[in-house]
Amino acid sequence: MRLVAIDADVLGRERTGDETYVRNLLRELALLAPAAEIRLAALTRRPDLVPEGVEPVEVRARSQIVRMALTLPRILRRLRADLVHTQYALPPRLPCPGVVTVHDLSFEREPELFDPKDRLVFRRVVPRAVRRAARILTVSERTKRDLIELYGVAPDGVAVTPNGVDPAFHPSPSDTVSQSPYVLSVGAIQARKNQLAALGAATAAGLPLIVVGPAKDAALAEELRIRGARLEGHVEIERLAELYRGAACLVQASRFEGFGLPVLEAMASGTPVVAVREPALQEVAGDAAVFVAEGGLADGIRQALRERERLSAAGLGRARAFSWHATAERTLAVYREILGA
Repeated sequence: MRLVAIDADVLGRERTGDETYVRNLLRELALLAPAAEIRLAALTRRPDLVPEGVEPVEVRARSQIVRMALTLPRILRRLRADLVHTQYALPPRLPCPGVVTVHDLSFEREPELFDPKDRLVFRRVVPRAVRRAARILTVSERTKRDLIELYGVAPDGVAVTPNGVDPAFHPSPSDTVSQSPYVLSVGAIQARKNQLAALGAATAAGLPLIVVGPAKDAALAEELRIRGARLEGHVEIERLAELYRGAACLVQASRFEGFGLPVLEAMASGTPVVAVREPALQEVAGDAAVFVAEGGLADGIRQALRERERLSAAGLGRARAFSWHATAERTLAVYREILGA
């Protein structure tokens, strides 16, 4: 059997979308890989989070630079891996072909939203990985267009494998919001997610805002708290599902997205979605959400409250088009093509 090694360093690190992607992909690939005569190994600092059917390989390093430049190539050689799958970056000295997932190119399109150091790292690492990859995976047609336009990637070199939705996200038995209605915002607290706009809209609509996600920008988190938002931080998936189901609506005010998992998770929970007109969010939600300009978010919330039944039904129907099983099937097809399996 051929061995595919998947870089699962994000497990247990509260990396929101990136961690969700790896966790669900590992679980579904484990069910599909044996029939394709492929073994899976997860390279991670948290072997306890690796699902059954995937070999956990503990990887520790002093820094990400050391890990990527020295540790991963050494482990791949020891494992005799036939293929490695990473996110955004590839080790410089690969002993086997590599597949790289690029979720978005926000650091290219909206560089002012990034810390200068992070922006520099992404701009150095991602183009190199894209040039060296045997195949590039991405989660939306929006990011595929960006890869073609900004990096000159050939269209047939990019496979779109949209994210799925975890079974934990489902509607309540009865369509009721919390006895104390609130607006929900989900995502790491940082300028790109634009939670201040969500807070302003919720306040104008007469509802409190609950924010779920790790505080990447401590100053922004404190400002949100001072202005009245309730910050839940990083929560377990069961608590997140509960918050979706109890919300009057989700507000997604992001300035840039490669996909927009909270939109999909909210729709699967039967919760109306109000979002800015951002291409990836529109790609995910179609006509099942209320799309407005940033200045119209408060009116969007009011519309979502009035049209809750219609939006809930439309969202549930739209969410059924996305599954992690389908994501894994598409990903496995890329593995097999590269391996000649």
